[in-house]
Amino acid sequence: MNEGLFDVAGRVALVTGSSRGIGLAFARGLAERRARVVLHGRDAEALAAAERKLSRYTDVLTVTFDVTAPSEVEEAIGKIDSIWGVPDILVNNAGIQRRNLFTEFLVDDWNDLLATNITGPFLVGRAVARGMVERGSGKIINIASVLSSHGRKGIAPYAATKGAIAMLTKGMCADLAGSGVQVNALAPGYFDTALNKALVADEKFSEWVRDRTPVGRWGEVEDLIGTLIYLSSAASNFVNGQVIYVDGGMTSVL
Repeated sequence: MNEGLFDVAGRVALVTGSSRGIGLAFARGLAERRARVVLHGRDAEALAAAERKLSRYTDVLTVTFDVTAPSEVEEAIGKIDSIWGVPDILVNNAGIQRRNLFTEFLVDDWNDLLATNITGPFLVGRAVARGMVERGSGKIINIASVLSSHGRKGIAPYAATKGAIAMLTKGMCADLAGSGVQVNALAPGYFDTALNKALVADEKFSEWVRDRTPVGRWGEVEDLIGTLIYLSSAASNFVNGQVIYVDGGMTSVL
């Protein structure tokens, strides 16, 4: 195997929402392979802690901005460009969850979901893609979900945003592929993270996850890194507009 196909050393990788959780795991996976990582978040303390963890592996830059604010996004991407140049890799990870039955769902929660989960990736993706197009290369990885293709009670609006991410990915591919930019989506299944702590602790729900997933367990964040590196590297140069599910087989069976 040509290991150089999967080499990301020296590449500049911006991971949004990377001060904690899956975003931090993505950033760490890239950092351990010597990519130069741009950490992003809005909690300065958590961001500083993440920087300390990753700086042992690689060069780390931190940026703080609201992914839903066009002016803040443009300013932050301009800052990154002025220091390290246009990112080679963008992981559009920042997102939120809101839960309630459809008939009880609050308009404010709906608007928050749309702003963070859809407008955010659009704004950050647009700002970074402009530089990638000018350069003639780049990798954009949007973070989708098993809920990009499947629904579940109590999270219809969230599922709608993740379905939109799948189609945004395909549309970005249509516009950007001819410029040497690959845009794909990584769609996790159910993962044992701090964000899902209450769900993991709910034995009835955990039993449902294990029974519904052919491999019979929750995902661990390390299970995502191989696909992330693949989509970030030359190994995926002819892969574009795809939604790749990393879900233990959940979306493949009834």
